[in-house]
Amino acid sequence: MPVSIEADAGGASPRVESEGSRWKLSSKKVSPAQSLAFVRQLGNLLAAGVPLARALQILGKESSNPAAAQQCSAIRDIVVDGSPLAEAMGRFPRSFPPIYVAMIRAGETGGFLDVVLKQIADFMSRERDLKSKVSTALIYPAVLAFIASGVVIFLLAWFIPRFSAIFAEFGQSLPLLTQVIQGASLLVLNYGLFVLAAIVLGVFMIRRALKTPAGRRKRDEYILRVPGVGTAAARFALVRFSRMLGTLVGAGVPLLASLRVSREAVGNQTLSDALNEAIADVQEGTSLAASLSRCPRLFPGSVIEMIAVAEESGRLSEELVRMAGEFEEDLDRRLRTLVSLAEPALLFVMASIVGTIVIGMLLPVFDLWNAIE
Repeated sequence: MPVSIEADAGGASPRVESEGSRWKLSSKKVSPAQSLAFVRQLGNLLAAGVPLARALQILGKESSNPAAAQQCSAIRDIVVDGSPLAEAMGRFPRSFPPIYVAMIRAGETGGFLDVVLKQIADFMSRERDLKSKVSTALIYPAVLAFIASGVVIFLLAWFIPRFSAIFAEFGQSLPLLTQVIQGASLLVLNYGLFVLAAIVLGVFMIRRALKTPAGRRKRDEYILRVPGVGTAAARFALVRFSRMLGTLVGAGVPLLASLRVSREAVGNQTLSDALNEAIADVQEGTSLAASLSRCPRLFPGSVIEMIAVAEESGRLSEELVRMAGEFEEDLDRRLRTLVSLAEPALLFVMASIVGTIVIGMLLPVFDLWNAIE
């Protein structure tokens, strides 16, 4: 049966009102782990034949987190009032993004809500694991960058001024490198707060620009052009797209509707825009493999071939999920490789900066020594 799976733009408010009581609930207090547990347990209860309202009441009573319990009770009140589960969960966008709400709406319409909830829980779990790997891989490079910045600031603010005072007593001309380093030191000492304010203002403006579609497109396009990082970002998008599309198609959602939802799971605006043309081709009757071949940055030739074979054999959903698992392992290897390369690169940059500062401050000492000899 055709299923409408467009995301619900309404109900974006995280506050819910019910008869006889006023809910002032911020879904920000509900952690992703608690949302995952809610979806998985709700799917299990529905699969066991428990009515939806009863299942929501049970989850609300059993929840150990007050915010999660309150959110579950609010969802139940909305459902009891006659609204679909998708609309109720859509009131809490921080806990349940529009892409999951759309999947739930498809499950309600098609009569396989328990199946969709289980698949959403699996998808959320894998997403958490994948993001955790990315975050873990970035911890050490971030720590190195922080330490390097602290060392440079310390040298410019404390070490160099003391050497500069010594050089001033001798009154000799200083090498160009030493003059540049002294100028940087004076900039930090005299205008450090202004520089810090400028950096904070710049970060604020960049974050504000990234909230606009044009800003996100520029950011995502730049990420894709960075050697190594761009390939990893495209592979991450491929994993998310393949798993989501395989999950939806396996749940019985029509291919065209599944493609529209899966496009939102890509997480890269540039690649998402490229998928629009592929979706239009599928709507006109073109095969999925031929349509996706229009996005070579996201779908390499080998992936297109696997999708084409899966279409012909009628195993599209299974192959997409299997392919997502394979590429997730490949992404993990790529991340480890990038981190292993980033660590010595950052150490080299840190040593180069510190070494340049030290050499620049020792050059006048060598010149003075030569003059004494």
